[in-house]
Amino acid sequence: MSDDAFDTPAVTRGDVARGAGLAGLARTGALIEALAQPLYIWMFGLPAYGIYVVLWGAVSLLTNVLDLSMTSALQRVVPTRAGESEAHGAVKFALIVTLLLGVAAAILVTVEADRVARLFSAAPADAARLPAAVALFVWALPLWIFIEVSTSAARARRAFGPEIRLRIFWEQLARLAFAVLFFAAGFEGLGLMLAHVSSLALTALLCVPLLRRFYDLRLLIRAPVPRKLAGELLGSGLALLPANLSRRLLIDAPPLAINLMLPGAAGASAAGLFEIARKLSTVPYIVRQSFQYVLAPLSSAQAHADRAAVGPLYHFASRVSTALVVPLAGLITFTGPDILSVYRREAQAALPLLAILCAARAVEAIVGPAGTIVEMIGHRALPLLNSLIAFLLWAALAFWLTPAMGAMGMAIAVSVAVVASTWAAAVELEISDRLSPFDRKLFQGMAIALAGVGAMALVAAQLGGPLRFAANMTLWTATSWLALRYGLTREDRLALGGLSRRLRLV
Repeated sequence: MSDDAFDTPAVTRGDVARGAGLAGLARTGALIEALAQPLYIWMFGLPAYGIYVVLWGAVSLLTNVLDLSMTSALQRVVPTRAGESEAHGAVKFALIVTLLLGVAAAILVTVEADRVARLFSAAPADAARLPAAVALFVWALPLWIFIEVSTSAARARRAFGPEIRLRIFWEQLARLAFAVLFFAAGFEGLGLMLAHVSSLALTALLCVPLLRRFYDLRLLIRAPVPRKLAGELLGSGLALLPANLSRRLLIDAPPLAINLMLPGAAGASAAGLFEIARKLSTVPYIVRQSFQYVLAPLSSAQAHADRAAVGPLYHFASRVSTALVVPLAGLITFTGPDILSVYRREAQAALPLLAILCAARAVEAIVGPAGTIVEMIGHRALPLLNSLIAFLLWAALAFWLTPAMGAMGMAIAVSVAVVASTWAAAVELEISDRLSPFDRKLFQGMAIALAGVGAMALVAAQLGGPLRFAANMTLWTATSWLALRYGLTREDRLALGGLSRRLRLV
């Protein structure tokens, strides 16, 4: 690529919409995982699934510590480099530092697998296999670090589509195929962990061609890493680390904390129930997360050129997020009994957790990607403040409510922390940059969305079974269309491109 690749053009709503659409497709890997979840539980059982999600939560948390937030730092640094040598040097430095830390941690945990395994609660049958599971599964850590940094490097080039095949096909569908294969081979609970590591190994191999597509691999190997560049990456990453870790804490730590607080099989099963609800509640979150992924490099690039021009992007993302996420959260909540009916019977206990977590996702979506914009346009202290708000609220409520209420207490703690930190970021943007997501169109879209959710609640109270599901699907479709049609400006709808024309929004 030429050195002028980093000249910063104006970022338009169309850029955001196209990027969010592609990133949303990539994030539908989470949807596939939610659909695969019942099959995993049918094959391996709820306690074994609970242990699996606890170990994956531990690995994911450790990843977010050891990657030093290089994934976010690349979004800040690469789009603003003046030449290819510095861009390649940034990616090289991120890969070397994070992989060295990941491999070192995996070796240490493998050596101490027996001691580490004693930290977790499990049913007696699963406890006997736990040291072997820990020693095996920890090698997901360096694999996941490599995948995250590589895909982040591609996103830093404003390339949001290449993740689609990796995230959807190779990672999620390959994991499902490996799980069926290992279950058929009689691996029982350990088979799910083998499937996960196998799918990550395959995905990591495919990240090499992804890097080759957007970077010169020879230049990547020989590119110098000046001390100033390394310092900038480390400074940006460490500044963003508390915010990123806080965000992941609210995703990965709850099953782990439940497992540590509740003994034996109860801890494993409660962690599994929470993860069922959390995974389903991420379906509405896909929309908001898509804008987070896209606005990280785009808002950084736009702020570098014209800080004031970030405002229209923020308004656009907030209006679309509200119009899509609020009705979808209502649909997941009020068709919850029908969705959970495909699981084993014990999964119905996850229904109240699902309602709480979906409500939090809806409230969070109204202010759009406020937290991401705060991080990317140069605020260093504010992400740390928001992280502290989220962590302190979550920790206090979790340790107060979970011992008595189990997974329900954890769902309340997570929901309060998520909403508080996101809305704090929105208030900060209003104070520091006079940016607010609220305007007449957003309130109009929100009113339509809430009316539709209210109608879904009435249907859920009056009907049951397939009729309830069909009626609420119809209401969700109509509500989403109306919220997009009347909750977006004409410019917003035009920015949606071909989708807007196909849905007759313009």
